Order: sequence, then C-alpha cells, then structure tokens
Amino acid sequence: MLVQQPTDSIFTQLDTFGHKKVVFCSDPDTGLRAIIAIHDTTLGPAFGSTRMWAYKTEGDALNDVLRLSKSMTYKCAIAGLNMGGGYSVIIGDAHKDKTEALMRKFGRFVKNLNGEFITSEDVGTNPRDMEYIRMETQYVTGIPESLGGSGDPSPIAAKGVYMGIKACVREQFGNDSLTGKSVIVQGIGHVGENLVKLLRDENAKVYISDINDERTRQVSKKYGAEAVSNNSIFDIDADIYSPCALGATINTETIKKIKCGIIAGSANNQLQDEHVHGEMLLEKGILFAPDYVINAGGIINCYSELMGFSKKRTLQLTENIYEATRNVLKLSKLENLSTTDAANKIAEKRIADIKKVKSTY
Repeated sequence: MLVQQPTDSIFTQLDTFGHKKVVFCSDPDTGLRAIIAIHDTTLGPAFGSTRMWAYKTEGDALNDVLRLSKSMTYKCAIAGLNMGGGYSVIIGDAHKDKTEALMRKFGRFVKNLNGEFITSEDVGTNPRDMEYIRMETQYVTGIPESLGGSGDPSPIAAKGVYMGIKACVREQFGNDSLTGKSVIVQGIGHVGENLVKLLRDENAKVYISDINDERTRQVSKKYGAEAVSNNSIFDIDADIYSPCALGATINTETIKKIKCGIIAGSANNQLQDEHVHGEMLLEKGILFAPDYVINAGGIINCYSELMGFSKKRTLQLTENIYEATRNVLKLSKLENLSTTDAANKIAEKRIADIKKVKSTY
C-alpha cells in the first residue's frame, strides 16, 4: 500500500477536500510510486499537472496532491474553462529516479482512467516527460511543439502572473504601471525567470532568490536583477512579494515579517492555511492575489492545446486574468472578505450554476 498510515485518516482527508476519486499507483519494476487525485469533474474532465518531488513522507505527498487538485478545480472554474480539477504527484528525486520507463508506466495509469484525468508538466517534469507519457496515452498536454503540442507553458504562465500583479498594483496605487515598483521574485525556475524578464522590461526593480545559487547569479546578470539570499527576502522593504517556487511560504511567522503591500506569485498553495492566513493578510492590509487565479496561464496554454486554439487566442485568454483578479479584489473589498474567500465564492458559484444546468439533462 502506498500510504503507510491508518486507513481512516486517508478517508478523513478525502472527505475534508471533497474528492471524487484518488488513485494510488505502484510499479516495483520501474520504481514508480504516484498518486492521482481527481477532485471535481462538474465542468469537464479533471485537468492537472504531474509533479515529481522527493517528499519526506508519503503522507506529505498525499496532502500535496489533494490540495493541488482542489485548487485546480477552482482555477479552471474562475478562468472560465470547461475543465474539472485534478493533479498527480510522483514520489522521487527527478534528477536521480526519473526514467523513460517510469514515465511511460505512469502514462499507463493515466490511460486507465479513460480520459477522466488529463495531465501536463509541473515541478520535476518537462516536455520530454510529457512525450514519454504521450507514447502510452493521448490524455496529456504540454508535449513538444515538434509533435504538434504547445510546448513549454512557462512563458504563458508567467504572463498570467504578470497580469495579476498589474491588477493588484492598480488596486493599490491607482494605476497598473510597474515602472519604479520593487518586486521580490522567490524561485526562478522556468516561470520565475520569464516573470523576471517581463518585470524588468517594464523597468521594475527586481530582487531574486533561489535555492540554486549559480542559477540566481546567472539570472541576476542576464536581466539586471539583484540577487538576495532566501534568509533575507522578508527583510526587504519592497512593494510586491512574488513566490514562484513551492507553496506555504506565507504562514504565521512570515506574515509577521513581510514588509510588502502585495503578494502575487505563481506558486501553488502559497498560504499554509488558506482561511487563517488569508484572514491575517486581510487584517494586516496586505493585498493577496490568490495563486490559483493568477497562475492559470499554464493551464490556459494546455487547454488551448486541447481545444486547438491559436496562440493569439491563448494570449487573449491569459490576459483575461487581469479582469479576473480585479473581480476578486472588488468582491473582497465589497464584502470585507479575504481575497481567497472571495475567489472561492466566485469559483463555487460557477460550479454550482453548471451543476444546476446538468441536473436538467
């Protein structure tokens, strides 16, 4: 059994998050250990990326995939896509444990779900891995452009975050110009680097931080950004904090330290506790752009691949993140809700409305 913990604790977690289905995948021959979580399919097949990470425990992997898949349901809903929410995680070190055989075996598990789950790349996976999965199943996006896919979704994901940042800046400062604004980008992977470029192109002052010191130096030199250590990012008095690595960097301790007036980044599940820390940010007067609202560019890119949309249409859908963010901020202000509660309310209304439509079929 993949998760070594009492059975009732697993089902308690599933009840808490309201999942439709969770599949545990194990293959001794390739060393595959993975979990596929399908949260909701009201709006369409569950869409979600595949993350490969060396989780400390299998329980951590389960908790991560449950949170990520639920956020995908809300992300698709608020982005106006006809897709449900799912996610998958592969337990292992992507640099040491990943092989063609492992990825193709994972693809077989995706195939067995008969289109109920469609995947793409995430932390620890890339377009080449999606190509391996595609060898086993059609239910995968983000494959290389040479094979008819949309390729790396990172530039579009970064564009969506950039639009979300501009919407927040407009709310806070009265206009959305980033010229002269200061931004801390924490995590400079593919999305983070593309975001740094967009920010610097608009003459924003950019601080960057990453666990990879060599990459930090390279990106700093390439774009004229200032490199800072992970330990000092909350000491910087900047306008915007943009977390673009893993989640839960916004917690009780960091909220006490943070000096930025806006938090807007690409990382999933940035709040350690959505309700508690959403309320803390509201009370402190920090404007938080819910991650699943502004990091929807990646899924929009993959959705466009599925639907056969042009790059122009993909860009238009991504730019809509600006207004989607504005709508969340307006509702938050109108009803004195945390921005996470406001975003959830908008997403849940769309899902509920479509359920009513389907109930009449």
